[in-house]
Amino acid sequence: MEVPEIEKQIGINLYSTDTKGLGGQLRQEIEDFIVKEITNREEGQEGKYLILELTKRDWDTHHFTRTLARILQVSQKRISVAGTKDKRALTTQKISIYDTDASEIEKIHLKDIELKVLGRSRKSVELGDLWGNDFIITVRNIGNSPEETEFLLKKTTDEILAQGGVPNFFGIQRFGSVRPVTHLVGKAIVEGNFEKAALLYIAEPFPDEPEDTKNARQFVKETRDFREGLKTYPLRLGHERAMMNHLIANPEDYAGAFRVLPQNLYRMFVHGYQSFIYNTILCRRIEAGIPLNRAVEGDIVCFRNEAGLPDSSKTEKVTSETVNAMNRLVKRGRAFITAPLPGFNTEFTSGAQGDIEYGVLKELGVSLDGFNIGEFPEMSSKGTRREVLLQVEPKFEAAADDLNPGKSKTVLEFMLPKGSYATTVLREYMKVDPLQMD
Repeated sequence: MEVPEIEKQIGINLYSTDTKGLGGQLRQEIEDFIVKEITNREEGQEGKYLILELTKRDWDTHHFTRTLARILQVSQKRISVAGTKDKRALTTQKISIYDTDASEIEKIHLKDIELKVLGRSRKSVELGDLWGNDFIITVRNIGNSPEETEFLLKKTTDEILAQGGVPNFFGIQRFGSVRPVTHLVGKAIVEGNFEKAALLYIAEPFPDEPEDTKNARQFVKETRDFREGLKTYPLRLGHERAMMNHLIANPEDYAGAFRVLPQNLYRMFVHGYQSFIYNTILCRRIEAGIPLNRAVEGDIVCFRNEAGLPDSSKTEKVTSETVNAMNRLVKRGRAFITAPLPGFNTEFTSGAQGDIEYGVLKELGVSLDGFNIGEFPEMSSKGTRREVLLQVEPKFEAAADDLNPGKSKTVLEFMLPKGSYATTVLREYMKVDPLQMD
């Protein structure tokens, strides 16, 4: 089945299932997308960190932590989470606040926010605490009868289970849903062209943006008049405006313009480019008929850590002598086949897989040395590897859609490890433009 053009732009050109798509719509109601964090943390009653369970409805995680810090009159740096969660969703996760008394939480009265004190700890909530997320997702407005929907759900699920999961693609969120530009900016940075990178981020218009935004970007793209451009750029484009202000004060300092951005944002550009390359390599592997759920000679596998998750810091190349033993580990979920997120010190596979990996790099004109970014060392990446198969066992039910007469709906439930995307599973069922899943 043909994939949407926007997915091709991020390196995804296939589905792993052959079934007809359900179509449908996500997030018609906020409660249609429920996410609950999975962690092994156990809280006590002692320690400098107050640990809370946060349940939020239609709140951006960063917006919430900023608001909470303001109400408590503390630095936002004192508040930490294990991972950001979807905005248009009902989500539950743990957060920690340094040196705050539980009584202070009584001051918090925010619409669609619930905070429950769990205890105290000597350790803040951090990324390493997150194992994964449980999802309960309702897809509505499906143009089939409930019986037809049930049939398609079963057929797609059977295919997913037979192949051990779905390809572990990076979803559109990694690149920008409305404006998938992140990897293009990263490509320009890796090529050493910060001027091109800055102009792509600031001034490259995309079709699905609001008209005023497209017009403002087009003006700056054509004129490079940042001072005049600031008069038309919407205030919501705060990062672009900050970069333009820097360039007005420091003409030609394009690398410096990226330093005005938050670290978590400017690091996303090179990561986005790596993700695009990874998606492309993964598609080529599938097209070549090389399995995702069985290691072959030349593959590089990583191993399960104590949390039961793939640990890309521990890898081993599969040889003719070890392939059978390795596949026993793969079958038991103790080893995972990987593909590269390339950097200046990446290990590559050999055999047909290696030909694919090196072939994609050559085709895209990627220089691995470019990931060692002298002008901006914080953006540099030595590279890593990522498991190619997202192991998932979805459960589903179908029914008439109470919000859309004459249509059907389905509720899908599944668990995913951290760093993976629910839309990567949903795209196999829905087979629609990613913007319909945003």
